[in-house]
Amino acid sequence: MALEAYVIHLLILVGIYIILAISLNLAMGFTGLLNIGHVAFYGIGAYTSALLALNLGVPFWLGLLVGGLIAALFGLLLAIPTLKLKGDYFAIATLGFAVIIENIFRNWISLTGGPLGLPGIPKPSLFGFTFSGFSYLILVAFFVFLTYIIIKHITDAPFGRVLKAIREDELATSSLGKNIVKYKTQSLGISAFFAGIAGSLYAHYITFIDPSSFTILESILIISMIIVGGLASMKGAVAGAIILVLLPEPLRFLPLPSFAIGALRQMIYAALLVILLIKRPQGIFGEFSLKKES
Repeated sequence: MALEAYVIHLLILVGIYIILAISLNLAMGFTGLLNIGHVAFYGIGAYTSALLALNLGVPFWLGLLVGGLIAALFGLLLAIPTLKLKGDYFAIATLGFAVIIENIFRNWISLTGGPLGLPGIPKPSLFGFTFSGFSYLILVAFFVFLTYIIIKHITDAPFGRVLKAIREDELATSSLGKNIVKYKTQSLGISAFFAGIAGSLYAHYITFIDPSSFTILESILIISMIIVGGLASMKGAVAGAIILVLLPEPLRFLPLPSFAIGALRQMIYAALLVILLIKRPQGIFGEFSLKKES
């Protein structure tokens, strides 16, 4: 039973990270926005849903939607001052945004609990049935499927083709009469919405959140997933999330102290990224490479 619970736990985390990777891929892979602050939207969704449930008794389903919408709102607000920036400058701006949000989580103690976090977040329930264990895995799988289908539809539609054109050549796309800022803003807003959904799922699964779950290192992990799987590839985002969540797990069974396992995990991530960027810059399933874009 312990092994079964462990496997279910891993699969739930894989599902949440798949949603994060797919949503970031919309902005970063398809639109070319190097968003280092994606974890901020993840955290905003988690804290919004958790606070609504704890302080107002709002049901999970409504909190999930509101968490996604608030995260999308912050995505739109971030777009206003930053989308005229390009490349590294945009990346630095989103990094600053993520640091600001993390510090709000850490220092607004009366609202977020600060470093102590928010314990006792309720599990989702429907008609008296509480989602836990395998049933929560089914719930997460449903939202993974929904996220995949919606973003796949977006990227296959004319809207998605414009996003790819913006990624390849903004000037040429603008000369065709397309409003570049509008498309980028919508892309970032949709990306943030689904990150907020993932945050809500995480908060109600773990039933406890604190600022340490939403640091810039978490954002780097999500970026690594789409680089490994392949930018602008739906199946690449899925593959990258599965690989980077499951790859370090065998380390838990080695006779090593916990601090050594953490360091070894980071070394494996780094080595994998270096090898991939050298041997296959576009990732496993990617359409284009960071090398080509630079």
